[in-house]
Amino acid sequence: MTADPPLVNDIRSASRTMVRELGFMANTLAATPYSASAVHALLEIDAHGTVTAAQLADFLGLDKSSVSRMVAKLIANGELQEQPCTDDARAKQLQLSAQGQRTVAGIHAYGQMQVRSALAQLNPSLQQAVAQGLTAYAQALQAHRLGSAAGQASSASAATHSIQIHSGYRAGAIGRIAEMHAVFYARHWGFGAFFESKVASGLAEFSGRLGEPCNQIWTAVQNERIVGSVAIDGQDLGNNQAHLRWFILDDGCRGGGVGRQLLTQALAFCDQRGFASTELWTFQGLDAARRLYESLGFVLVHEEAGQQWGSTVVEQQFSRRLHGA
Repeated sequence: MTADPPLVNDIRSASRTMVRELGFMANTLAATPYSASAVHALLEIDAHGTVTAAQLADFLGLDKSSVSRMVAKLIANGELQEQPCTDDARAKQLQLSAQGQRTVAGIHAYGQMQVRSALAQLNPSLQQAVAQGLTAYAQALQAHRLGSAAGQASSASAATHSIQIHSGYRAGAIGRIAEMHAVFYARHWGFGAFFESKVASGLAEFSGRLGEPCNQIWTAVQNERIVGSVAIDGQDLGNNQAHLRWFILDDGCRGGGVGRQLLTQALAFCDQRGFASTELWTFQGLDAARRLYESLGFVLVHEEAGQQWGSTVVEQQFSRRLHGA
């Protein structure tokens, strides 16, 4: 997916500002006597416990000779210590010394102060958006550097590592879920105000029925921000059928397995409640979602042109029978 030139320029400008404001233009970083690469080396060793110089080069994206010189300086300054690897006597494991641990604690304190001071200038919603956006962007840059499908998969998995699934109503859910639907379907399918208002009004009506044991909603939450949802409405179809509704993921969370987690919990709820079938309505062209539905037991049972979303599309109904039925 390509980005518009103005968006690219805005991100580049913001990146330059961040580099300057975080102190990366100076010879030393984070109130230490060390360069940015040395500071990052200490942080990576702290995060992993022990690493080899070759592993450190991979983590930092630097050539091995540069890392060797940097490591030698950190050892000479008492920040690191090395010991033979248990499975290869020729290789050395690097770990922080007691002095290195104190240095890293100071680096963390300095970095936390910088972040807290900056976040204090933003409202809570913007704080959450910054955390999600920066995480996704940083991991996209890493995937580009690695230049492989494996790198992209690793990036997507890391991006969704901090996401938790919650059941039940959550403050702001109606507006946030409607927003995710409106933004995604406007961008990719040209849906407008009719669609957004239909989603919002439907969610508002359904939320008033969440006290019924046959109804439930699940949200995926990252840094206190809703980034995905799905709901089971056990009342509106009748005939002991469950209606799967409002399945959506924020763009930054796609491809990491969050959608499967949401659907798995929703379908487990349907089976526990003993619904004869679970039905969902979508439309032709949402191929990734269709593959996910079919992998979880849904089959296409009907399709025809329709306008229930405000635009003419080929509407599709998928059905999943109760296991064992």
